[in-house]
Amino acid sequence: MPKTLILPGLDGSPAPHWQHWWAATDPNALTVEQQDWARPTHEAWEAELAGAILNHPGCILVGHSLGAVLAARILTRWPQLKVSAALLVAPANPALSRRLASFAGLPERPLGVPTTVVASRNDPWMSFQQSTHLAELWQAELVDLGYAGHINVASGFGPWPVALDLRDQLAERAGITAGKGVGLFGRRAIA
Repeated sequence: MPKTLILPGLDGSPAPHWQHWWAATDPNALTVEQQDWARPTHEAWEAELAGAILNHPGCILVGHSLGAVLAARILTRWPQLKVSAALLVAPANPALSRRLASFAGLPERPLGVPTTVVASRNDPWMSFQQSTHLAELWQAELVDLGYAGHINVASGFGPWPVALDLRDQLAERAGITAGKGVGLFGRRAIA
């Protein structure tokens, strides 16, 4: 069973964020810690993620906001790393903040692994149109959550079991299965 690597965005994902809940409740999940959550640089964050992937080959990446952008960058810049799939929730547009400037230049090609982008129609960090466009470029499945803000604590997302179901569906698309009708980690997949 592959490890799920949780990739928080700017300032991390402290409790009660859904990523914190996930890492605390799933023994196969691990948060990739960054040395500086407040002042991210793509070099430092990519190096941390690359190290985690090397320690957990075949992992599934679950990124939120800048963590989603980090996952997309590593999949296109470091294709030799062994990743099974990626769940990218509410990617952030680096052009919207000087704090994210190091991550400017979003990848514009397929990510090379089964990928799902989860987007909101009123996300202040990336328009739904841009999320849709990136999903197409990345050859990712798009999940439209409607008007769900940035899919974080401020928009009502503490524990979020649907994210685990989406990960399980990705695992099945990647050829990692645990039996008919039951997701990789024992939960029934969503329809």
